[in-house]
Amino acid sequence: MSATGLVCDVRLQLGTLDLDVSLRAAPGELIVLVGPNGAGKSTLLRCLAGLLPVDAGCIALDDTVLDDPDRGAFVPAARRSVGVVFQNGLLFDHLSVVENVAFGLRSRRTPPREARRVAEGWLQRLGYEADTNVRPRQLSGGQVQRVALARALAFEPRLLLLDEPFAALDATTRVEVRRELRRHLDSIDAPKILVTHDPVEALAMADRLVVLERGHVVQEGTADDVRAHPRSSYVADLVGINLLRGTAHDGVVTLSGGHEIVAASDETVAGTVLVTIHPRAIALHSRRPEGAARNVWSATVAEVDDEGDRVRVRIGEPLPLVVEITRGGSSALALQPGSTVWVSLKASEISVQPD
Repeated sequence: MSATGLVCDVRLQLGTLDLDVSLRAAPGELIVLVGPNGAGKSTLLRCLAGLLPVDAGCIALDDTVLDDPDRGAFVPAARRSVGVVFQNGLLFDHLSVVENVAFGLRSRRTPPREARRVAEGWLQRLGYEADTNVRPRQLSGGQVQRVALARALAFEPRLLLLDEPFAALDATTRVEVRRELRRHLDSIDAPKILVTHDPVEALAMADRLVVLERGHVVQEGTADDVRAHPRSSYVADLVGINLLRGTAHDGVVTLSGGHEIVAASDETVAGTVLVTIHPRAIALHSRRPEGAARNVWSATVAEVDDEGDRVRVRIGEPLPLVVEITRGGSSALALQPGSTVWVSLKASEISVQPD
């Protein structure tokens, strides 16, 4: 059977969620699926896993139809070659670690001795070093996720789904497991779909980002593409970029609140546009600055968040923006909510694209 990857066109009405998603995933590709709560990310994974039948559309994996209501085709979850790793592992409490990993193999009639050998091999590959005969309740969070991943990979699935696999881990374990997971995922030829809310995970791991909002794909592309051209405020927040909408004319953009900014973009770009500004491209001053910046105005500080070596500042009207400056710069300005500052922004630091 040829490995053509995943092709899905899913339409499903579930409560208030209207899910309508077309998605393609090539063999070996890692898609990171992001979106706000209630966007339909986990519901889409449940459809792909066979835990939830679709109302309309088609799901095919390597040219095998898994779900197509029009044809009356539906392959149950137990018969799909799909591995799933859930947020909390969801291991079987009544089985030992090695029995958990061997479960998928045994359900496919692999002889017990062979199933145990393969299971132990995957546990070793994923860095599990504890007793394989203990029960899941005796494991740490990192161990649970290693076992859950080993269980999902042991039967060599043709599609791997990972639903917030790091959410239950502490910060240190999270980084370690994420690094290990990325290394192992790179060696798997099957398509992989990872759901996460963490922007670092999304940007660091994705071959391709797919953004889901209100049940629909609103943007997809490489991390660099999405970072450079966010198409919604959610995406802008995810990648840490200020996103504004306005109307461009002769290099000047009039924003929705009436504030105007000068951009060094192609002056032929006119009409409704998206404006992106990196938080580190914005400078703050205690008094009106002199210099070459073409955009200068006064503003009030709304919030100040210390994030280690950087300070994230939210400024308010007339143009609400997020600004990142050094801790030294913040101290020198004595920034606090309610402070008045001068803002400067070079036209060359503003990106304008048609909306």
